[in-house]
Parts: sequence; C-alpha cells; structure tokens
Amino acid sequence: MREVSFEVGADAYGRFMGRYSEPLAAKFVAFAGLTEGRHALDVGCGTGALTAELVGRLGTEAVSAVDPSNAFVAAARSRFPALDIRRASAERLPFADDAFDFALAQLVVHFMKDAVAGLREMARVTRPDGAVAACVWDHAGGGSPVSVFWKAVLDLDPDARDESALAGAREGQLAELFAAAGLHGIESTALTVRSSFASFEEWWEPFTLGVGPAGEYVQGLDARRREALRDRCATLLPREGPIEIVASAWATLGRAS
Repeated sequence: MREVSFEVGADAYGRFMGRYSEPLAAKFVAFAGLTEGRHALDVGCGTGALTAELVGRLGTEAVSAVDPSNAFVAAARSRFPALDIRRASAERLPFADDAFDFALAQLVVHFMKDAVAGLREMARVTRPDGAVAACVWDHAGGGSPVSVFWKAVLDLDPDARDESALAGAREGQLAELFAAAGLHGIESTALTVRSSFASFEEWWEPFTLGVGPAGEYVQGLDARRREALRDRCATLLPREGPIEIVASAWATLGRAS
C-alpha cells in the first residue's frame, strides 16, 4: 500500500477513529506501565487521543508530542496550547538522546515509512531501560475497526489492497520489529475496545470523509461503485441498530538499551 496522507481535518479523523482510539489510549498506557513523575513522548499524536491520556496522568510539563501532519499538529496545539508539540516524523525525532522515560506510538507504526527506523529513534530518545511501546490494529486477523469494511471491499474488488500487510498488523510482528530495532525485554498483548453505533448510516458516514486507507479507497470510487460498496457493507452488519464493533490492537513493549 502506498504512503497514506493524514492531512485531513481533526473533526473528520475524530469521527472516523476517535471513538476507538480514545478508549484504547487508557488501556495502552496501562499496558506500558506509565508511572507518575516520569516524562513521556507521544509519537504520531494525531489529534491527541493518547496525548490527553498522558497529560491526565503526568501533567503538561511532563509530556511532549510529535506528528508529521500539519493539520494534526495544529489540532493538537489548539487542544493543548501549553504542550511541547512539534511537526516531525518518527524516523527523525527532534529530541536529544535519553530525553524521555517513555516513548509511545499508538496506531502509528503501520504508517511509518520505515517502522524499524522509527522504533530505533524512539529507543534513542528513551533513557536506558526506559519503555518504548506501540500498538497497531489487528488488520491481518480481522479484528480491526475497519475489518468489516475491507471484507466488503474484497468481496467486490478482490485485487484491492487492504491494510492487512501493513507493518505490525499481524500477531507477533510488532515484537519482531522491536527486536530488529534493538529493544530488549520485549512483551506483547492484545488490547480490546468496543464502540456502538445507533444505525448503519452512523457507522458508514465516517468512511466517506477521506481518512486513512479506507477513506481514500472510498473517495477513489465513482458513485455507482461507492453505492455498491455501501450496500455490501450493509449486508454484513445489522441494518437496524445498535451496531457494536469490537476491535483489537496488538501491543508491544520493549526496553531501550
């Protein structure tokens, strides 16, 4: 899959993924073992789901964040005006060695240009034996928030490229990437969240906003093919609400050297 741009509005991203990423952030931070009195970096902060969780636990002075998207950096700065938020990619973090106790990347590794390089940079800015943690949706195992969508796509377009081949999307792959990046003491788990939609239309509408690979796929369809995809999705979900989506993310923790 080609590189995906996230130069979309914060509201669009929130409607598409926020209802999953916000509850995921609490579980992810607990898995990472975050403790008070530490400094943490949010890599690929997006609109601030994980950032908010970190600030709530550590305070503004103890948290920094980066994201390569101009739109997301602007949104995060508006949400957290006193926070150190910079525009940067995971592969080139603008911080000194050993600057943080924790470096976390929520739903980011699979969109890095070079996942091993990004994780290696996260380890570089983390003090020795500090924690580096990441999580990625279970796209390969069919447990992501967009798995029903991609099943419908592939039913109609078998040659389409879904998100199952992205870095870290299959069980055990994040741990392999952590090891390749030189991290040690690696451990992994699965984190599960749930979201409920009042109707099929409430579930479908966020896919039309152009967010991520799924949104870009929908925007590339003509009206007839878009309607066919919408109808196919409807056959895979309850037509009358509520619709509950259960989503799981692979999470991995390692220690910097």
